[in-house]
Amino acid sequence: MKPLTEGPPKAGVTLKRNRFWFKAFQQRYLYMMSLPFVVWIFIFSYVPVWGWLTAFQNYKPKDSIFDQKWVGFENFIELFQDERFYIVLRNTLAMSTMGLIVGFTVPVIFALLLNEMKGQFFKRSVQTISYLPHFVSWVVVAGLVYKMLSTDGGAVNQLLMWLNIIDQPIQFMAKGNLFWGIVTASDLWKEMGWNSIIFLAAMAGIDPELYEASTVDGAGRFRKMWHITLPGIRTTFMVLFILSIGHLISIGFEKQFLLGNPLVSDFSEVLDLYALKYGIQMGRYSYGTAIGIFNSVVSILLVFIANGIYKRVTKESII
Repeated sequence: MKPLTEGPPKAGVTLKRNRFWFKAFQQRYLYMMSLPFVVWIFIFSYVPVWGWLTAFQNYKPKDSIFDQKWVGFENFIELFQDERFYIVLRNTLAMSTMGLIVGFTVPVIFALLLNEMKGQFFKRSVQTISYLPHFVSWVVVAGLVYKMLSTDGGAVNQLLMWLNIIDQPIQFMAKGNLFWGIVTASDLWKEMGWNSIIFLAAMAGIDPELYEASTVDGAGRFRKMWHITLPGIRTTFMVLFILSIGHLISIGFEKQFLLGNPLVSDFSEVLDLYALKYGIQMGRYSYGTAIGIFNSVVSILLVFIANGIYKRVTKESII
């Protein structure tokens, strides 16, 4: 004799399945709109993962990927034994950490100040002007930076000499110890306004009644910002911050490639440039793939670690 409890669970599963397909049909246009992006992510993010096999091979382009000579972890061993790798890793972590700190604190402060402006025309004008540099190519930005810091009529040297801070022009672009700061300042100028948009959007979603109640209680502007605005955007800030931590290793190479030169190569070369140099220019494709795997694995670990710390402290999680 079959137990009487077998019927209801099966009925519940069927009901849930039917409910899922009913909702999917209701939201079919949303699924159709998202389909191109899913295909794009699958083609450019998941299909290339098959190429990770080359990191464990002595890859030669003339043969197929399954006809290569397998070398195990030799490429990774060589990577961790290379002294240049640790110099490049230092540069990558230094510039990405500086960019992470400055690239989050300044846009938040800028968004707070914009949010406190009363004149809508002036507020929108400042916001528009601030995010226009985001659309300027890094090639153009690098040219502007070189011109501004030039020893031949550069605005920065001219200003410092006019203020009697220096007696003769400084070759900023030839000093390795200044390169990290130059890259961080350039990136801040280019992306500050753009990065502040999402914080302004989060501030717009805060209940206005909270500000009205605080006004009745006698709170000033700074107390409102500290006790209402900042807590109101905390979740948005932490989500973006944790996701950005995952990019500490993979910071790109455009800024460093365009602003760097042989005189500051010990401070300008990052992991992506290192992979480009050894993986593509020297034809060591397996070695370059090993560098890419290292970047991906470390990025995933950093995201999980940051999310774990955030979850332990606030009892919230983004994953």
